[in-house]
Amino acid sequence: MDKRLLTIQDISCVGQCSLTVALPIISALGIETAVLPSSVLSTHTAGFSGYTFRDLTEDMEGILAHWEKEKLTFDAFYTGYVSKEQIPIIIKIMEQTSRQGALRIVDPVMADNGKLYPGFSSDFPEQMAKLCRGASVILPNITEAAFLLGIPYPGDNRNGKDYDKSYIEEMLVKLMKLGCKNVVLTGVSFEEDKLGCACYDGKQIEYRFNKRLDAQMHGTGDVFASTFAGALCRGYSIPDCAKLAADMVIESMQATLEDKSHWYGVKFEKALPWLIKQVGC
Repeated sequence: MDKRLLTIQDISCVGQCSLTVALPIISALGIETAVLPSSVLSTHTAGFSGYTFRDLTEDMEGILAHWEKEKLTFDAFYTGYVSKEQIPIIIKIMEQTSRQGALRIVDPVMADNGKLYPGFSSDFPEQMAKLCRGASVILPNITEAAFLLGIPYPGDNRNGKDYDKSYIEEMLVKLMKLGCKNVVLTGVSFEEDKLGCACYDGKQIEYRFNKRLDAQMHGTGDVFASTFAGALCRGYSIPDCAKLAADMVIESMQATLEDKSHWYGVKFEKALPWLIKQVGC
């Protein structure tokens, strides 16, 4: 039986992020991709103004009831941008529609650059920590990790003075105590020209680094997490998932760099042929 993944996150109609990234990337990796939108926005919230927003929490219980009636189940779950009120329902969905050994991939989307995203209250990280409990793997950036742990944001380490390797490794150990099985901490840097992630399974820490591109683009976290989720479903090891995901981000950014008018996302579509070739789909 082919594997089926359910991704639960928002859909921004324009902006190359969230579900409009997850669905094509995971599908390109050969995984049947089911979706449960947590909300619908006309655009994403970074750089656009006056966007529309519709919360879909009230629909979730009815959708779950229908799935249970149809005996629909999933081999994997991948969560992104969700609300505090949705977390208990999402946990229920995972518990009631899981196939044996189902993966739970949690991208705790809530913050970046030391700040929570607009709309998230100060108690949201505590609720997100509940979703991380029991996860096969969590994919926080350093800001999200700091909020999950209730510690100050250390900085982006571009100058090599904000944190060192011992700080990151202590953070990984503390994140594991949230109750997850693996941690992949993104946005890690020990050298100015390199950026990557740290993978921890409770025993061993492995790092994966790429050359840092001199650009910041929206949606790169979604490209990383979606590629990671698809690769994990294909049986890749977690460090290999992280490497493939990071390389996919670089390919997507390089496809976008020359188009200065394309400020709202990355042209990940241009990198899909490269991704398909890497995994032999």
